Amino acid sequence: MRNQGDTSVQAASNGPGKASASETAEFSTHEKALRINLDALRYGTFAEIGAGQEVARWFFRVGAAAGSISKSISAYDMAVSDAIYGRCKRYVSRERLQSMLDHEHKLNLERLRPLRGDTTAFFVFADTVSARNFHGTNECHGWMGVKYQAHPRDEDSQILIHVRMLDHENSLQQEALGIVGVNLLYAACFLHHKPEQMLESLLDNLTTDRIEIDMVEFSGIEFRHVDNRVMSLRLVQLGLSRAAMFGPTGEVLQPSEVLRKRPVLVERGSFRPVTHVNIDMLKSAHARFAAELTAERPPEPGAKPLEIVDLMEITMRNLLVTGTIDLSDFLARVDMLAAAGKTVLISDYFEYYRLAAWLTRYTTEPIALTMGVSSLQELFDEHFYTGLEGGILEAFGKLFTRDLRIYVYPLRDPSTKGLTKVENVEMPKNVQSLYRHVVQGGSIRQLDNYDESVLHIFSRDILKRIKSGDSSWYSMVPAEIAEVIRKRHFFGYHESEEMATRS
Repeated sequence: MRNQGDTSVQAASNGPGKASASETAEFSTHEKALRINLDALRYGTFAEIGAGQEVARWFFRVGAAAGSISKSISAYDMAVSDAIYGRCKRYVSRERLQSMLDHEHKLNLERLRPLRGDTTAFFVFADTVSARNFHGTNECHGWMGVKYQAHPRDEDSQILIHVRMLDHENSLQQEALGIVGVNLLYAACFLHHKPEQMLESLLDNLTTDRIEIDMVEFSGIEFRHVDNRVMSLRLVQLGLSRAAMFGPTGEVLQPSEVLRKRPVLVERGSFRPVTHVNIDMLKSAHARFAAELTAERPPEPGAKPLEIVDLMEITMRNLLVTGTIDLSDFLARVDMLAAAGKTVLISDYFEYYRLAAWLTRYTTEPIALTMGVSSLQELFDEHFYTGLEGGILEAFGKLFTRDLRIYVYPLRDPSTKGLTKVENVEMPKNVQSLYRHVVQGGSIRQLDNYDESVLHIFSRDILKRIKSGDSSWYSMVPAEIAEVIRKRHFFGYHESEEMATRS
């Protein structure tokens, strides 16, 4: 049985990267800001660091700001910011944003609740932003958030987002920042009961060519039923971002904070279900990657080795294989990966060279992909690159420009028991020379530290056994995965059918 959110997600699905029109798109930024100013219920603080007070400026400009703004503050100087909000390692960070929201909201409640708490819902809007500098050498991004009461005397609710500004001029970035900030506060005030519509509305009067939102997190009393993993998926589905990440406990992760200056290893899969092969593939590739990095760049005495980030990636194309997204299926996969302690990446990058380009945006360290033989053959399938003028050569030029390597996991033929590896895999004649060139250059490497005992396992076989009540599937997945499938009845599991089969 699907929850109520399933229908809305599927109905609004226009495929990856295609957002449906927001119901609030008909309102201009001016109209949204004015409606908030004229709402006698809302009253609060704007606290902004960097890029000017672009959001607060809208509310002053449209008029009637005295009805909604208790204070506007901008602490540009680091020493001043530290004195107000406490010290932090990075000023454009989630940590700094949270301290701003907590501090200013506390002040509002202490100072204003005794006088008007019965009739006022207090809010704090805050952002900390790095817009384009004079030389154009910095990362243009920012953190935004709203901490607020949906109703007077209510418990707190909160929305955090991370934005990347894509305009090439500072003034245009500031303009876009102001618009998305107004959209965020408007959504918090008037759409808090419709979290998916809130997401759609964030880019009202903007386009994804100007702003990308690669993280969103809902918390607090108004969003106690919101699953942030579903919201992360929704970001990618709507085209607000091309990728989203979350950790084993379901916490939303911002890519630059996780990947910055760290080597990255990615395993792409359907994970229906997570098998011993999936786990062994990542484990084998991680060990090989770590050994090679240590040999290539021996750490200084006493220094910690580079910490590799392991990502299990599910693409939107995989999730949309039936034409629509089944949230129960999506959450089943994610719950299994969480049980295995893995970090999940949802991406709209079917082509590996696009995924590699996205990863290099966040890290300068080496990147590794691990895949099975079938995926390796797909990588050399020319029809996937017909949209590029240079075809597969252009794609591979982009894929292997940086320090990227591919680790290949062998395939065992069920009938002959023979192993297909890098050295004997069959490739079409027209790409054989290219394949040999890439292998000889060291970009494609055969894993030799795999577990022979799991090579007979195929996920499609496991699914058949689960649905038929054949309990032999237990031995094909890690124990923690089997427990999740059994307890939550994933993939058509029915204990009664299994017991009947045994008897």
